[in-house]
Amino acid sequence: MQLAIRHRTRYRYDPAVAAVGVRLKLYPPTFAAQHPVAWTVAVNGVAVAPGFRDGWGDQVATHFVRGEVAAVEIEAAGVVDTRDEAGVVRGLREAVRPGMCLRATPRTEADSAIAALAREALEDGGTQLQQAHRLQDLVTARIAYRAGHTDGATTAPVALASGAGVCQDHAHVVIAAARSLGWPARYVAGYCLHAEDGGDDVATHAWAELWLDGIGWVGFDASNDLCPTDAYVRLCAGLDAFDAAPIRGHVEGAGAEALDVRVAIHPAGAEQ
Repeated sequence: MQLAIRHRTRYRYDPAVAAVGVRLKLYPPTFAAQHPVAWTVAVNGVAVAPGFRDGWGDQVATHFVRGEVAAVEIEAAGVVDTRDEAGVVRGLREAVRPGMCLRATPRTEADSAIAALAREALEDGGTQLQQAHRLQDLVTARIAYRAGHTDGATTAPVALASGAGVCQDHAHVVIAAARSLGWPARYVAGYCLHAEDGGDDVATHAWAELWLDGIGWVGFDASNDLCPTDAYVRLCAGLDAFDAAPIRGHVEGAGAEALDVRVAIHPAGAEQ
């Protein structure tokens, strides 16, 4: 399938600030499940090309806007050809070894409840792949999708205890549980054509990838209780949502910041 995507992020500053620097990971990588056909990223109308590829296999760009900066608009747009690989990540250029993805972060530290959830996924035996699917099912069942119930700083234990959250929370709990079992796990940010019903920007999405013996990295989306299909576009990865953020920035000045995000995704050639 070919997916057309337009992702616009606009920051406004009142009063204007002296400068804004951004780090962008908005470039879909090429691997077996996807190939960008055409893709551009621009900041305030200026095209920004990636400067390097990091250890996760993600292309990274940095850009600075200086002067009296009242607004910064970042737009990523293009077409990506996708294939359903049952969530298996093959052919991605990356240098990070799976063992690094056993390291917990403040957002993915497992408590006793998460460790118990992980052990529950092992109770019926089976292969590691079957156990990983049961872990995904358990997280889907225990955490209802509810927009606005959590925020960017919510930890995996808090999300599980509250019983509700968004895709970030589902991914963090899967990651924390997997790591408690000694399975490397990482966070993935991207887009989904059929993301869960949760707001105007549901086309942005997140899921977990687990390293399974004999297979490699496999994606698990507990928000939708499935492995990524050709309706998904992978952007970037990290140890958690903060580490994998597609956009991070630094502001010089004290202006109040307002944020507006608009994302559109549809099959290429279809009327939006």
